[in-house]
Amino acid sequence: MSTRTEQVIYVQTPDFARHAERIVEVTDATSRLNALPFGDSEGRADLLSVVFGGPLSESVTIYPPFFTEYGLNTTFGENVFVNQGCTFMDKGGIHIGDGVMIAPKVSLITGGHPLPLAERREYLSFAPIVIEDDVWIGAAAVVTQGVTIGTGAVVAAGAVVTRDVPARTLVGGVPARVVKTID
Repeated sequence: MSTRTEQVIYVQTPDFARHAERIVEVTDATSRLNALPFGDSEGRADLLSVVFGGPLSESVTIYPPFFTEYGLNTTFGENVFVNQGCTFMDKGGIHIGDGVMIAPKVSLITGGHPLPLAERREYLSFAPIVIEDDVWIGAAAVVTQGVTIGTGAVVAAGAVVTRDVPARTLVGGVPARVVKTID
């Protein structure tokens, strides 16, 4: 198991069966969300309420298309903006702070599979992603399980974040590395 793993779910268990049922429910809701006319803000709010287990703050904006497998383990601060085409795999938990901006096609992935071939289909491992206040994540960036992105940090477009990001830094690349400190 990864050192970043905080939760494991074995595939051949009742827990996994319940998880799979939730995936079907949320995939249905996001499919309908992503097919709505953009101007149907009431319909969008209703479906996002199904996805996230309750109404979102009016200061949270999520542009479709949007994809997630679970929904119940994502929390949003105030004044959060999520642009089109984002994917939040949140079974491990995603916490998004105040003033966060997430560009198009960003993926927040809290789960994974074990590396050994013999174990890959046996279980999934999860660890939370924490995005602190005033973070900007650039287009098509990927953030992996167990990562915390510090207050005021910027993740460059296309970066793959596999380690914690210090506050007030710019990170970029694959894997992401600190490029500079932000004043």
